[in-house]
Amino acid sequence: MAWGEQKTDQNMDRKDAVDKWVHSTCNLCSIGCGCEIAVKDGKIAGVRGNKDHSINLGRLDPKAEYQWQPNNSPDRLLHPLIRNNQGNLEKATWEEAMDLMVQKAKEVIQKNGGDGVAIYSTGQGFLEDYYTIAKIGRAGIGTHLLDANTRLCTATTEWCLLESFGSDGVPASFEDVDIADTIMLFGHNPAETGSVFFERIMERKKRTGKPYLIVVDPRETLTAKEADLHLALKPATNVALMNGLIREIIDQGRLDKEFIGEHTVQFDEMKASVEEWTLEKTSRETGIEVEMLRMAAEQLGQTESLVSTTLQGAFQSSDATAACVAINNLHLMRGLIGKPGSGPLHMAGQPSSSGNRTVGGVGTYPGNRNPENPEHLREIAELWNVEESSLAVGPEKGIIKQIELMEKGQIGFFWNIHTNPLVSLPNLPRVKSAMEKAFVVVQDPFLTETTEVADIVLPPAMWGEKEGTMENADRTINLLRKAVEPPEGVKTDFEILLEFSRRMELEDKDGNPLVGYSTPEEAFEEWKQVSKGRPSDMSGMTYHLLEKKNGIRWPAPKDNPEGTVRLYEDGNFATTPEYCQSYGKDIVTGRPKTEKEFRSIQANGRAIFHPTHHMGSPEKPREEYPLWLNTGRLLWHWHTRTKTGRVADLDEKAPEAFVQLNKEDADALNIADGENVQVQSPRGAIQVPVKISKEVKQGEVFIPFHFGEWKNEKPANDLTGDVIDPLSHQPILKQSICRIEKTES
Repeated sequence: MAWGEQKTDQNMDRKDAVDKWVHSTCNLCSIGCGCEIAVKDGKIAGVRGNKDHSINLGRLDPKAEYQWQPNNSPDRLLHPLIRNNQGNLEKATWEEAMDLMVQKAKEVIQKNGGDGVAIYSTGQGFLEDYYTIAKIGRAGIGTHLLDANTRLCTATTEWCLLESFGSDGVPASFEDVDIADTIMLFGHNPAETGSVFFERIMERKKRTGKPYLIVVDPRETLTAKEADLHLALKPATNVALMNGLIREIIDQGRLDKEFIGEHTVQFDEMKASVEEWTLEKTSRETGIEVEMLRMAAEQLGQTESLVSTTLQGAFQSSDATAACVAINNLHLMRGLIGKPGSGPLHMAGQPSSSGNRTVGGVGTYPGNRNPENPEHLREIAELWNVEESSLAVGPEKGIIKQIELMEKGQIGFFWNIHTNPLVSLPNLPRVKSAMEKAFVVVQDPFLTETTEVADIVLPPAMWGEKEGTMENADRTINLLRKAVEPPEGVKTDFEILLEFSRRMELEDKDGNPLVGYSTPEEAFEEWKQVSKGRPSDMSGMTYHLLEKKNGIRWPAPKDNPEGTVRLYEDGNFATTPEYCQSYGKDIVTGRPKTEKEFRSIQANGRAIFHPTHHMGSPEKPREEYPLWLNTGRLLWHWHTRTKTGRVADLDEKAPEAFVQLNKEDADALNIADGENVQVQSPRGAIQVPVKISKEVKQGEVFIPFHFGEWKNEKPANDLTGDVIDPLSHQPILKQSICRIEKTES
């Protein structure tokens, strides 16, 4: 369904100097916009939107228009580096780097076993790379310590879907946004984090008056300014808000009782958990006026169609999984799921973080399989031709737990691929100290804060220099064709992984190479067989069809190769014990449930309501640290600015970190706009200029997280805490405490 007029956003060196245009997909946010890469004299010379791609109709995010420029950056790494005995990184050959890498990996495995090795990857890679990581890690090295910066991005999406529906996979799609009567953006600021998606919503709203837009965010963001109803809640009160709205809707009798009776279990338990949350109590806890809460409940209770999105404001907050489960509860009790214009659309932050989960490159098992189910492990062992006993299984351990294991010396080899944890992780002083105790391999096109602790640095190919697929936030698989060859001396991630597997002599049970494919397309064909019959079935897809159709949503089995717009249209959910991806976790403690406990729910294809309890933030403002600290993103930068910081036009628009401060707080502290201040938390301190802003409320401050130390700045994550959500293990980056002090000029 077309959502607007076609147009072509573009940015290039010279519009009249293009040898060819190559089919691709944007490699920044999770919207998955189609684009074409301009090639001139064998180099990338620009990019333009693909006007025939239904997701963006030729539009591109401002950052996306410049994404090609870092490929040609003069400080790009063109050869491996090894840290010498004097502590300096020096030029090395690929032979030297790979020999040392394999030697150290084998030494650690000999000493600590497979779980002495951890692979921490990215949400910006290709499905074929993630699948290879899963195979090498689980069946080759024997480690279940696979994670990625998706832990900071989409882990809560995964776990709220597992809890409610038995499997990963967002129920709604972007097409539902085009017809929904109401959209609730919960902790999601797409005007800055996914501008094409926001344009899609606003273009229709300006033309038709729909959708009614509810925005839940403590700040008055660019998105909130366009809302029909902005619920500016206090930090750490997401579950309190949802509980109050759900209770009011129940009291109004706005329930789909037939759907609840036929397609769900545990409604009464959920209902009992919200009983205490009157609008008055909810107002006291959230700081939202009762009348505004009543308006929100009325709209959510009477709307005939509803799409609810979530992002880091929900995922990186206290009670993260519980809040997103509560949103699922809302859709289930109103029967607004599996229908046109309706369903939860829990977002992703990165272009392919969802794909990493789908194929098992992180804590998951390939194809939405349940590692606690012996039959699922038998299937994987058979598909990979390995002994079941060789497959690594164990409790999911995200990056924060892995930091703890590094501190204890249990992880001795840490392979960091295309991510910059020494800017993006919380409590950075602790992270740096832990990583200095392990042998660290960093795979990145540039020197970063994280390469400062690397023993080996491997220079990989970038976007446009390799081929593969990515999965966006609504299950669409897009193909990216290779436009140009990588620079001489640079290898693709896929080539590095295959070379590592070969040198490690990883084999199947017949003595053949464990990784038997040699091209990304061959890897995709193998993955298709692994996915067959599972929720993320892609057996009907081909590279040719993906390019021809400009992306296809899974499931896309052979009898439906053009894919599936929305999940659960037949009212059947992935909750049978034999089929489900997980037996779930306790909604409060995060303790994994047993198969027996799961069977006792008797879901058997029905969705699961869960009680949701407001626990609040693990730390709250106090006399020494009286302010709430919130961190987040800006329109002009992407993640830790490894790429966008090297684009002059973007860097000029947001050249440095800052702290947003309410005028009342600034006056009380006698601080002027633009004045440098010190922001201090229990974990560290940074010095940044002040921006006095109406976006933040009194008692709250905001600092963008993008900025690290490579331009002599201090990162916001020197201040943040490393407490994690008990289910998703996603850090609570959105609620820390701090104080602000004037600095000597």
